Amino acid sequence: MRIDSMNQVSQVYRMNRPKKINTAYQASFNDSVEISQLGKDIQIAKKAIGATPDIREDKVAAMKAAFANGYSVSDNDLADKLVESFAI
Repeated sequence: MRIDSMNQVSQVYRMNRPKKINTAYQASFNDSVEISQLGKDIQIAKKAIGATPDIREDKVAAMKAAFANGYSVSDNDLADKLVESFAI
C-alpha cells in the first residue's frame, strides 16, 4: 500500500466538504404586506356575519305564537310551496 495515494484520497474528501457560510449577512430591504380594499371589505363583512345570530328569535317567537293560536298548514299547501321554491 502506498502512503502517497492515501494522502491524495484524503485531499479529495476534504475538497468535498461544505464551505462555511457567512452568517453576518443582513438584508437591505424590508418585507411588507398590503391588504387590498376588497380584502378589507371581506374582513368587515366577516365580522358583521359573525356578530349576527344564527337564529332570528323574533321570527321564531312569532311562529310559536301563531301555532299556539291554532295556525296550521295543509299538506297540499306545503307541497305546492316546496315545488315553487325548487322550480327553475
